[in-house]
Amino acid sequence: MDFSRYFFFVELIGLRYLVSAAIAFFIFYVLMKRGWWYKKIQQKWPKNKDYVREIGFSILTVFIFALVSYLLLFNNSIRPHTTFYTDIHQYGWFYFYAAFPIMFFMHDAYFYWMHRLMHHPKVFRLIHLIHHKSINPSPWAAYAFHPLEAFVEVGIVVVFLFTIPIHKLHLAMFFVFMILYNVYGHLGWELYPKGFNKSRIGRWVNTSVNHNQHHQHFKGNYGLYTLIWDRWMGTIREDYDNKFEEVKTRKKEKELVVT
Repeated sequence: MDFSRYFFFVELIGLRYLVSAAIAFFIFYVLMKRGWWYKKIQQKWPKNKDYVREIGFSILTVFIFALVSYLLLFNNSIRPHTTFYTDIHQYGWFYFYAAFPIMFFMHDAYFYWMHRLMHHPKVFRLIHLIHHKSINPSPWAAYAFHPLEAFVEVGIVVVFLFTIPIHKLHLAMFFVFMILYNVYGHLGWELYPKGFNKSRIGRWVNTSVNHNQHHQHFKGNYGLYTLIWDRWMGTIREDYDNKFEEVKTRKKEKELVVT
């Protein structure tokens, strides 16, 4: 095993997580804590032990993600059998750009059904409960998975590399988008504007309110990027639209109480 290459992936994935989560945390939980508190989806704050747990499991996830990436891309007994390529001209620029929406919908479908499986009572208690200890999630929860769930989460890379041609930039750029949207989903604040959830496009887009409800109530709202599967399978929470509207119409009426 080439540890220098392995730790390259650890550094790459780790910095992606730490920088995006740290920036979001600093802005919303430190810099604008008093000014924006009334817009927080859940009107309470995670405890310090929650942050420690989230960061700890996320760092473990980073090492697992790096291990799987290393084995797929640098193990000579595996890589030749993948669809990984390095010359963009091999499939052309049209495919290079077309692959991103394909990856987007593949990951969205993979996550929904994997997530539903994780909520099977036996699987939930053994694996997914770690992530759901963040009942009131913060940006640090983005990668806070049980080690076994981390392997399942990174399984989408396996799917990509054994189904469609994947350039190295596909992985690099797509997973920057993935961690940014994941941090947004666990942010605790809603960034989309009032009425977005009922707009022609917005009703199909997953939001921070939607995923926050999933953490708070444990049932419903299983999607990642979109609500396509939740709406199709009837798993979107009935109170989602009301909650979105309630969050986006709040007024600052009292002072922040820090507990």
